Amino acid sequence: MRKLSGWQLYLCMTLGVLISVFSLYTAARGVYAPFVQRGVHVGLLLPMVFMLYPATKKSPKDHFTVVDALFSAASVAPCVYVILNKAVLERRMQFVTDLTTVQLVLGIILVICIIESIRRCVSIVMAALAVIGLVYLYAGPYLGGLLAHKGMSFQRIVEACTMLTDQGIFGSLMGTSATFIIVFCIFGAFAVESGAGAFFTDFARAVAGRSRGSSAKIATISAGLFGTMTGSAVATVYTTGTFTIPLMKRGGFTDEFSGAVSAVASTGGQLMPPIMGAAAFLLADNLGMTYGQVAAKSAIIAVLYYFSLFSMIHFKCLREDIKGETKEELPELKEVLKKSYLFIPIILLLTLLLTGTSTLLSGLYATIACFAVSFIDPKNRMTPKKLIKALYDGGKSSAMCMAALGGAGLIVVAVTYSGLALSFSSLVVHLSHGIKFFSLLLVAVACMILGMGVPSTAAYVIASALGCRILIKLGVVPFAAHMFVFYFSIISNITPPVAVAAYAAANVANSNPMKTGVLASVIAVVAYIVPFVAAYNPALLLEGSTLLIIQSTVTAFVGVYLIAGAIQGYFMGKLNPFKRLFLAAAAFGFIAVGTVTDLAGLGLLVLFILMQKVTQKPEAPAAA
Repeated sequence: MRKLSGWQLYLCMTLGVLISVFSLYTAARGVYAPFVQRGVHVGLLLPMVFMLYPATKKSPKDHFTVVDALFSAASVAPCVYVILNKAVLERRMQFVTDLTTVQLVLGIILVICIIESIRRCVSIVMAALAVIGLVYLYAGPYLGGLLAHKGMSFQRIVEACTMLTDQGIFGSLMGTSATFIIVFCIFGAFAVESGAGAFFTDFARAVAGRSRGSSAKIATISAGLFGTMTGSAVATVYTTGTFTIPLMKRGGFTDEFSGAVSAVASTGGQLMPPIMGAAAFLLADNLGMTYGQVAAKSAIIAVLYYFSLFSMIHFKCLREDIKGETKEELPELKEVLKKSYLFIPIILLLTLLLTGTSTLLSGLYATIACFAVSFIDPKNRMTPKKLIKALYDGGKSSAMCMAALGGAGLIVVAVTYSGLALSFSSLVVHLSHGIKFFSLLLVAVACMILGMGVPSTAAYVIASALGCRILIKLGVVPFAAHMFVFYFSIISNITPPVAVAAYAAANVANSNPMKTGVLASVIAVVAYIVPFVAAYNPALLLEGSTLLIIQSTVTAFVGVYLIAGAIQGYFMGKLNPFKRLFLAAAAFGFIAVGTVTDLAGLGLLVLFILMQKVTQKPEAPAAA
């Protein structure tokens, strides 16, 4: 991202502040008609993308060029048209009324601008997917086999991409970006400016600083707290990892492990209520649920994710005798708690969401609360300068999401009108022979492939269009099916070969990117297992009787704890390969669905404990 200065900075900042003020105003007063709300959203954010993101690696990093200015101007024209001609566009008969020359030209310009924007600020992979999807939509009649379809004319493709409010660039995906997502991006920016970022790190150090491997546990807590506000794994890595990764390296962890912990913890922020990632808003919209319901139902597996990471760190520290920080190095908990008022906006947000307040108003009130609590401490007081910066940062962080969802809208058009979703379903059924586990496995792989180099939000949109239908047909509860896709779309951030969060952490840690990505996948292994368990046993998603939910939750936590010990090679002492496998078998007994498997896991655990007591030799005290 460029660091602009002078009049170019003021121009870009004006756009960012305007879109933030507009979004907060509509959150308070009510959202405008789709073409107006989304037209303003795209019309202000899309030019910012061309100003802030260079076209190539050789492009200037401190100012935008004439080409960037032309793209910015061109991207505004179609948005102005849809705003001014809202009534005409709403009255026209879809796929019956021919496009005018102006509509066709402006539609083509907008599609080109969106594809170029995602190439710049998202990834060339997603840009290529959008282009291939649109070409495939046109070329369907000329193909054979499963890929063949009736196709669409060039004019109808442009119409589907730019003239509809249910699909395409101005579709429901952009509607979510123009309402919920941007308000929560603004909330995250306000929280940072109010001093919450530094407070979360100090709070984590004060709470976990003296425990074994405290530096890694501090990184986990701070990244989780910060990541749930930003909704971006990479942004969280660069924000919290800049401090926590060097802290872990000084604490005795290797470069690769330090980077891996930061990547895994930052990625999990998108799973952690109360805010989660932007894709959670889309998930709620797809299922016709409130965002508070989604946050509540996903709480158990989000806590499982972080509990597994804590367990991995803990057993590694026991095996390698890694200590915590000394008391003198840590901030005093009493002093840190004096700033506990910085938790008020998050507590308020959670309370509002769970009591049925609309998502938009909840985000608005939480943002106002951030502004209010900043005045308690003169150092964090949000002066007019800080206020403008927070509004600008909120707009900037929304720009990439807007571009990603615009590109996802193009891909969804291709998937929907070509019948590719049905073809994918047929292919999954054919390859898996209708066996539920293999269908889940194929969908999981597809989600991770689609998520490589693509933001989690866009990955979820594309993957849910392809995968959720087949999972629901196979008997997976709708919420569990969408959560399965959502989970694996996020996990692609730490899954090689394109593990963007792991590579970002490797950059900060000066470690080998591929080794960091592989290690991140290992210590996050539970994240690859839990979605399968939830698909078979939705009790982990609060679906079922109270007794079943309690039993499934307790046994899942036990299983996660045991599998961490098996992977790290320590549980009641160091483990040889045979004992690791034995403990892993006990772990899977607890994690798997059913009372029988739970009892089997308990029996294996008892046998393991007896075996450890008999065979374990006393360990020599560690050298000073």
